[in-house]
Amino acid sequence: MLAIYPALVLGTVYWKVQHSEFEGGRNGPRDAYRHTLASAILARSLFPEVVDWVTLVMEHDGHGGAARAMDAHNNRNGARIGVEAASWKELDASVLASIRQGRVNASRPDQSTWLAADTWSERLY
Repeated sequence: MLAIYPALVLGTVYWKVQHSEFEGGRNGPRDAYRHTLASAILARSLFPEVVDWVTLVMEHDGHGGAARAMDAHNNRNGARIGVEAASWKELDASVLASIRQGRVNASRPDQSTWLAADTWSERLY
């Protein structure tokens, strides 16, 4: 079961991201959606500290520049959404709302963020 959980989460996230309305698979809104959604799912299904651990290992807030800081911001936002959501339907709606209300270099903790369009790539990883 332990090995199946990450595959289910990743599969769900990547399917939803691939079929989303958002552009910018790397550094853009689609990237923000991926991080926000994955973190929300982890925080809701496990506990929010898992998102902190993943962020520490994967994003290195101070290392990697603006893209890593963007990912870390969206991870924290997703964890908050996951904890606050009363249902999976609410989680999904809240993540989508956060992306739709997001913007370049957003600093509000309840808003998703991404980098300027000239840095986007359609690659997801």
